Amino acid sequence: MIVGVVGAGTMGRGIAQIAATVGCEVFLYDKSEEALENAQNSLTKILDRLIEKGKFTETVAKEIIERITFSTSLSDFSQANFVIEAIIEDLNIKKDLFSELETIVSDDCILATNTSSLSVAALGAACKNAERFIGVHFFNPAPLMPLVEIIPAISTSEEILIRTKEIIDSWKKVTVIAKDTPGFIVNRVARPFYGEALRIYEEGIADFATIDAAMTEVGGFKMGPFTLMDYIGNDINYAVTETVFKAFYYDPRYKPSFTQRRHVEAQWLGKKSGRGYYDYSDNAKKTESSAGDDLKAYILNRILVLLFNEAIDAVFWNVATKEDIDLAMTKGVNYPKGLLEWADEYGLSRIHNQIEELQRLYGEDRYRPSPLLKQLVKNNQKIYQN
Repeated sequence: MIVGVVGAGTMGRGIAQIAATVGCEVFLYDKSEEALENAQNSLTKILDRLIEKGKFTETVAKEIIERITFSTSLSDFSQANFVIEAIIEDLNIKKDLFSELETIVSDDCILATNTSSLSVAALGAACKNAERFIGVHFFNPAPLMPLVEIIPAISTSEEILIRTKEIIDSWKKVTVIAKDTPGFIVNRVARPFYGEALRIYEEGIADFATIDAAMTEVGGFKMGPFTLMDYIGNDINYAVTETVFKAFYYDPRYKPSFTQRRHVEAQWLGKKSGRGYYDYSDNAKKTESSAGDDLKAYILNRILVLLFNEAIDAVFWNVATKEDIDLAMTKGVNYPKGLLEWADEYGLSRIHNQIEELQRLYGEDRYRPSPLLKQLVKNNQKIYQN
């Protein structure tokens, strides 16, 4: 099949690499020739490293790169079967792009957005035939991260949903289907991992290193929240949080943090800027935690119960199936366990009691148990028995 990818940044070229690797003919478009040149050089280096690791032969790597045409003309997409954009998270810019694409591609070409937080329905409304429009959200780095969220808008046809899932499955990705709600699965359910960690810091309970240590050493997470935010980029993570907060009509559960905002304003963006919550300069001393086990356990439990509650609430609102939510959190952000399975093990009554304790202490709607959690506790049920 012929695949069109719009945007030659990290995500766009990653998607192009995936499609070309499985045998698709790919047109990678960017209006910037410099961006295309950088993408070609980057892909060549990546494939060279994969050759060194024994993942590909030189012949296979050459075939992959030869399947990608680096283009500055959207007209090259005229024969494409599937087109996906990976450009700036701006609703109007994306809508203008899809209005133009619809005049170029064939009538049966699937049009997809890689948006992480914008409304798929709003983007699809730019098309005269919104039935063929769908969300297909890859995670960065796309070639390495197995998860892809597939998000049908209310206007997406069932046929397009089925075809899209078949395509992405054939690209050897793990697919989950999510409702077109803010943040979809991962960026919605994961918000407390960042938000409550920032809240704990702002209250003066613990520093960045201690909070990270609690989540990695005690909780088994591969990265603590502050290390992960520095890796993602504070500008990107904050923008997603702000978008989700506004999209949920300013629900306090998703309220952004002044600490993160100030880091963004100071351009302390994380690893890419050399400074974030940690100092990444060459001579910087590594920050260590000297906190005791009791404090780390408190931090872990406080963040965990809010993650559990958010995952349970996603089930309550039919964002996705229980199985897809657990799959998304393990394959999309490498959580040690699926949150719903983990919640059953942790104890739903225990979760409910700890959240209500936080609600009594702070008097904030931020700490409110999901109606489904309350129902399960009342009926003495587990999530996977319900």
